[in-house]
Order: sequence, then structure tokens, then C-alpha cells
Amino acid sequence: MKKILLVEDDSFLSSLLKNRLQKEGFDIVLAKDGDEAVNYLKNTNPDLLLLDLILPKKTGFEVMEEIRSNPQLQKNSSLPIIVISNLGQQEDIAKSRQLGAIEYYIKAKVSIDELVGKIKEFFV
Repeated sequence: MKKILLVEDDSFLSSLLKNRLQKEGFDIVLAKDGDEAVNYLKNTNPDLLLLDLILPKKTGFEVMEEIRSNPQLQKNSSLPIIVISNLGQQEDIAKSRQLGAIEYYIKAKVSIDELVGKIKEFFV
């Protein structure tokens, strides 16, 4: 069973995504802010990180920077990261990719079904 760390502070969206992904057979761990995500990553190595950018305590950008720079997180340095954000500016997308995101989805432009489909494709 593939383990996905879902970092999302919107409780409605995180609950919806978690339930849908669990129905598809994924093991979902939920973090509500950037600090929680980093602390989880210090102890565990998920198969995928689904990351929002606008988060309490630490932004998604800061989480990605820490994964790349913190020696405690080196085991996660090749962790695939999919960003799901409301930020749609080209600079945000470019910065996310520069920090290691393999995909970037704008929440308003992608349905839950599409997102779940893309995640499933990633593991095929």
C-alpha cells in the first residue's frame, strides 16, 4: 500500500481528498501545517507528498526547502512532491518546480477526480 503524506490546512478539502484516496487503496497521513509535515518526514518516508503552499506555521515552499536542506530529512530528498495550491502565478509554479515539485495543480482548475486520477497514474 502506497503511503501519501497530504499536507492541507483546509479541513473540508483534506477530508475529501483523504477519503477518496483511501477508497483507491492508498494509506493517507494528514498534516494540517508545514511544521507537522516536516516533523512527520523526520521519522517516516512516504511514497508521495501532496502539498499545499499556503499553510500555517511553515509554507509549502519552506517545507520543500527544508526537505532539500535539512540533514534529518535527507532520506526524503528524492521524495516525489505534487503541489496543490490556489496560487496560480507563473513564479509560484516555477519556484515549486525548482524546489522539487514534479507536478503543480491549481485547486480551482482541477477536480478531485482528475487529481486522484493523476495520483493513481503516478504509481502505475
